[in-house]
Amino acid sequence: MIGLETLAAFLVVTATTSIVPGPSMMFVMSQAIWRGPRSGWAALMGMQIGYFVWWAFAALGLGALAATYPLAFRILAISGILYLAWLGIRAIRHSFHVEDDGAAPTRKVSGHAFRDGIAVAIGNPKSLVYMVAIIPPFVDPQRSVPTQIVILALVALVADLVIGWLYIAAGKRLATFMERAATRSWIDRGIGIVFILIAAAILVDLMGTKI
Repeated sequence: MIGLETLAAFLVVTATTSIVPGPSMMFVMSQAIWRGPRSGWAALMGMQIGYFVWWAFAALGLGALAATYPLAFRILAISGILYLAWLGIRAIRHSFHVEDDGAAPTRKVSGHAFRDGIAVAIGNPKSLVYMVAIIPPFVDPQRSVPTQIVILALVALVADLVIGWLYIAAGKRLATFMERAATRSWIDRGIGIVFILIAAAILVDLMGTKI
């Protein structure tokens, strides 16, 4: 098991990393603006699945494997970057055809937000850096490492859901400005730019990651 002091310290660390506007939470808020709050939640839950993959890697000790074979990691990360950039381009293209959608913004929830959330989480190199650099100090090697990682993963999940809810709420408020086609058009372009900037930010992180 993990001591309460260790858990409290980890909660502060993981909450801080989540609350700072990084690629993941900005993506969640963007989805809430673009497709509605339910899609924001779908994106958030998708990212938790993506994070679960990294947590599983950590539990199995594959962080060292990724460090040993950086090419495989970079291919995975670059794939996520290209996919995110494509989402941005698609949003910008859509902004020029907003009038064709009718007067009201579409809020249809689809599997795209969930799927895209998984891709963003898996393709973000900070996920691996998080596992390799932040998790070890909170794990006692003299005890069951997988059990401790499961506990830390649950704490991180709760923190992410709470903070994600705040970002979704912010996105919901911004979405009210999308009632006018002209406004929606500009917001779609803004969202597209955000996606591309997120992809660029992840790329910069990747280029600076020596793993």
